[in-house]
Amino acid sequence: MGRGDRNVQLTEDRPETDRVDVAVIEDHPLYRHAVVRVLTEAEGIELGAVVDSVARFHVHPQPPGSVVLLDLGLPGIAGAAAVLQVCELGHHVLVVSAQAEPEQVLGAIAAGAKGFLSKDVDVDELLTAIRTVARGRAYVSAVVAGMIIKDNADRPASAPDVALSAREKQVLRLVAAGERDVDIARILGIGVRTVRGYLDRIRDKLGERRRAGLVRKAIQLGLASPPEVPGPSRPVAPRADAGGFEGRR
Repeated sequence: MGRGDRNVQLTEDRPETDRVDVAVIEDHPLYRHAVVRVLTEAEGIELGAVVDSVARFHVHPQPPGSVVLLDLGLPGIAGAAAVLQVCELGHHVLVVSAQAEPEQVLGAIAAGAKGFLSKDVDVDELLTAIRTVARGRAYVSAVVAGMIIKDNADRPASAPDVALSAREKQVLRLVAAGERDVDIARILGIGVRTVRGYLDRIRDKLGERRRAGLVRKAIQLGLASPPEVPGPSRPVAPRADAGGFEGRR
C-alpha cells in the first residue's frame, strides 16, 4: 500500500522532512506504550508530552502547532470537548480512538480535529496521518470515512426542506469545516454574539442542537462534502518491529 492510498488529504504546505512535534493524550497504558515506542523510533518525530488526560496536558506546554494524538474516551474532559480544548491551545488534533461511530467523528471534526483514525490502523498509516496533519492537511482513514458515507447512505436521500439565508449558509459551511464561533466571527467580520445568533436560527430551522448534527445537515444540504473513500488497496499488517498495537481497545 502506498502512503496516499488509504486516506483523505487536502493541499500540501511543507515538505515531509520537517521535524514534527507530537504529543499523546491516551489513558490506555498498553496502547499508549505502543504508540510511544512507534513515535520514538520514527524519523523526524519529536515526542513531547505523553499524558492520560487533558488536565495533565495543560501542565506540559507543547510547541505551538504540535500534532496531538487524542483519544476520545478520556477521564474527565472527553469527546468533542477535549478536542476543542486542545485546539484552543494552538495545536493540530489527530483523533485516534476506538469510538469511531459517525456521531463521534463528526463531533470531533466540528470541534476542530484535523484528522480521525480508528485504533486498528497500521503503523505506516499512523505516521502518514501525523505528517499530513502537521502540514495543515485533513486526514481521515478509509475505514472511518466509509462508516460516515454508509451512515449517510442509510438516511433519506432528500435534503432537508429548509430555507437558509446566504449568511446562515456561510456560517453552516464554516461549522462543517470545524471552525469555532470565534473563528467564524473573524472570517466573516462579525461579532461572536452575532455568529451565535445565526447558529440559534440555524438550529431552529434544521432541528439540530449539536454541532455534529449540524455537520450532517450541511452534508445533506450540499454545503459540505463527506470524506471520500479511496479505491481498494492491499491491506498491510502492523509491523511487528514497531511495537505493535496490541494494546488498542
